[in-house]
Amino acid sequence: MSEFEKAVTGLGEECGVFGAYDVDGHDVAASVYYGLFALQHRGQESCGIAVTDTYGKRNVLSKKGLGHVDDVFDEEGLSELKGNLGVGHVRYSTAGATRVENAMPLVINYVKGTLAIAHNGNLVNAIELREELSQTGAIFQTTIDSEVIAYLIARERLHTPTAEEAVKRAMQKIKGAYALVVSSPRKMIGARDPFGLKPLCIGKRDNTYFLASESCAIAAVDGEFVRDVLPGEIVTITRKHGIQSDTSMVIDSEKQARCIFEYIYFARTDSTIDGVGVYHSRILAGKALAESYPVDADLVVGVPDSGLVAAKGYSEQSGIPYGMAFHKNSYVGRTFIKPKQSERVSSVKIKLNVIPEVVKGKRIVMVDDSIVRGTTCANIIKMLKKAGAKEVHVRISSPPFLHPCFFGTDVPSNEQLIAHTHTQEEIRQLIGADSLGYMEIEKLKDMVGDLKYCDACFTGKYPMEVPKEDISQAFEQN
Repeated sequence: MSEFEKAVTGLGEECGVFGAYDVDGHDVAASVYYGLFALQHRGQESCGIAVTDTYGKRNVLSKKGLGHVDDVFDEEGLSELKGNLGVGHVRYSTAGATRVENAMPLVINYVKGTLAIAHNGNLVNAIELREELSQTGAIFQTTIDSEVIAYLIARERLHTPTAEEAVKRAMQKIKGAYALVVSSPRKMIGARDPFGLKPLCIGKRDNTYFLASESCAIAAVDGEFVRDVLPGEIVTITRKHGIQSDTSMVIDSEKQARCIFEYIYFARTDSTIDGVGVYHSRILAGKALAESYPVDADLVVGVPDSGLVAAKGYSEQSGIPYGMAFHKNSYVGRTFIKPKQSERVSSVKIKLNVIPEVVKGKRIVMVDDSIVRGTTCANIIKMLKKAGAKEVHVRISSPPFLHPCFFGTDVPSNEQLIAHTHTQEEIRQLIGADSLGYMEIEKLKDMVGDLKYCDACFTGKYPMEVPKEDISQAFEQN
């Protein structure tokens, strides 16, 4: 969702994970900090870092809190996190409320040592697994499904020779979407769900190895992108062996299902995921919109941030000039975001303002990545017309949201999705657009080439069996 649609409607994105292992023994907390800073767009509610010294006593030191990365960490706090193996996380709550105990990484102390785990994604069988673990004595401290994964890994480690084998056995029990970064006393382990729903990649800088949700985070720490972790792959990084790979959980590529919304919205524009550049995919989305929904207009504009590149693609394909019609206030933090419907209009105006001389007297094509409830889109159109735009033609670089997501995207219930209860023409009238065009489902494949992807939020065709109802807040009721 565009930043404004997301922020003022409460629709959430995913999480970001980052790991660093300096095999020479130097502290990595600062690198993890900068990696998380580059992933801030993936989660703005809480963050955390856990480090261990693989050369010393192997105690885990951690700090986490609510807010942005630079709210929670300062130079003094980072200097206290001494250790050459670190795991970091930025979180948006897709399952479990916004509270500090739900912040990650989770740190588990058990007889084999200490595990720190960061998780991006959502499990579809977390309720059953949590009940099973509770019946055998597990006491849960959080309301997030990531703790289920942590307990499973810790328990499996009691019966396996290595931590990576414990991760593998846990993967055989969990179902859903996940990218994991796990630190054991002397290893950093990365794992990706067999469908590839969540991204994870490997980087390196001198003798420091990185695992990250996106390649942009590796670039932020001056690392070299090595490769993506394969869907279903477990990678183990050690001082002695470097990168080792276990692909026994990898499934047929035809069954893989990467989240298409990484390319439409979630990922940062300068990232590359599974060989596909996010910038390029959004350019192609804009071009597809221009082919499907041409219109006579004077200017193409994008809603910041994720609508900008698609707008450029629309401009290139249509020949209509591209312009910047909005000023975005980059200094409005998460504390400003308010949940009440009555407060959303003012939120949009504070975060976004129209530049009148750009749009006055012109027919505008406004490109955005999605319409969720429609409230924000309607307000932006009103702002454009108040600033003098003669016409506003809306083009959306995703198909209409019709179904909930169970894999880590906080898509509202069907009743709150405007496309679930209204036709395209009804939506056009409600938001006040002169015309409206959504990305055609069959053209999504043009964005990602040969990659297999999940588009269940548009089609209802899930890559695995999913619950019959929303489970995101199930643990809150216990």
